[in-house]
Amino acid sequence: MEQIMDPQVQRSRLIEWRKGKTVERVERPTRLRRARTLGYKAKPGYVIARVRVRRGGLRKSRPRGGRKPSRMGVKKITMKKSIQRIAEERAAKRYPNLEVLNSYWVGEDGKHKYYEAILVDPHHPAIESDSRINWVSRSRGRVFRGLTSAGKKGRGLQ
Repeated sequence: MEQIMDPQVQRSRLIEWRKGKTVERVERPTRLRRARTLGYKAKPGYVIARVRVRRGGLRKSRPRGGRKPSRMGVKKITMKKSIQRIAEERAAKRYPNLEVLNSYWVGEDGKHKYYEAILVDPHHPAIESDSRINWVSRSRGRVFRGLTSAGKKGRGLQ
């Protein structure tokens, strides 16, 4: 079980993160144990990016024109993609030369959710020579095809 974060430390972190960029490269993972279970290794070719995405459901405003309440299209409308998946895609767009391996939740405040995406450089010699991860070199655009854990879950494969 991962160690519980001190509320004061978490609060100060969220205040700092809110001031930062939407997609920001970080030196090391905030939750190291979680990152390692998802495939992160502390070696060249691995990059961690923290992504800030909006929070909350997809509430639609009621249409101005008159229609039957059942045809308003306000309730029971859900996103096709999860917030985590959107975060992974934003990280992939910010770093087009890297592949998203996976991502995990690191915090949330009233307006935003924060995820850390594990990115891999498929052309780095350390990655190409490692037999456990060099399959990434033969894959392009994993996150956009729904091949990460969040993507598979959204497609009903997990």
